[in-house]
Amino acid sequence: MITPEIVNDQYIIQVANEDHLRLAETICREMEESAKARGTGIAKRSPIYVMEKMLEGKAIIAMTLTGEWVGFCYIETWEHGKFVANSGLIVHPSYRKSGIATHIKAKAFELSRTMFPTAKIIGITTSLAVMKINSDLGYQPVTLSELPGDESFWKGCQTCANFDILTRTNRKHCLCTGMLYDPEEHKKEEKDEKWNFLKESKLYERWMRIKKRILLRIQPSDRSRSRKGDRELEIA
Repeated sequence: MITPEIVNDQYIIQVANEDHLRLAETICREMEESAKARGTGIAKRSPIYVMEKMLEGKAIIAMTLTGEWVGFCYIETWEHGKFVANSGLIVHPSYRKSGIATHIKAKAFELSRTMFPTAKIIGITTSLAVMKINSDLGYQPVTLSELPGDESFWKGCQTCANFDILTRTNRKHCLCTGMLYDPEEHKKEEKDEKWNFLKESKLYERWMRIKKRILLRIQPSDRSRSRKGDRELEIA
């Protein structure tokens, strides 16, 4: 059972339920508006889909103690539960940069581990901030070939400005970085030194600059279509 968490005496983060169904349309609208504002790729989800996640107990919602909506995230599965992703992460504009996203992701991670204890938890992102959150949870960077081969998984990338890079390289390369939490590997590594993300973040930034130069140069005409922004498969 996932226990509700009170954060900073202001917010409550819990598994969403039927009491939150009324917020589904607002959440979907904010997901879409946020994606447009940041120029990121996102697969649209309907309010009905979000409602289903709430009723299945596969969503996390953050509210103020006075009942105002703050943030949301749900979990999605592929290959019969072999892979799990914390998707659709969204925070209301009024509460961004408050650190609440970190707490929502941590609770979604806890829910994923509880419901699918043997599943590999995955993410795909260009955001250094998201990589930091994932790293703190135990994710490690992986090649794209280690992510699900399921077509429905990659369908979420189709609206991204850099989708052509992914297709031209046969899903071997993209500007996004794949990350994965493997519960079995994590058991083996518990005694080893944890990956120091802050120590390696400058190296990652350098690698991203090199990767952009290489991948965007493959087909110069694509450069005009690329847009700056952070994309994550914590997408709807």
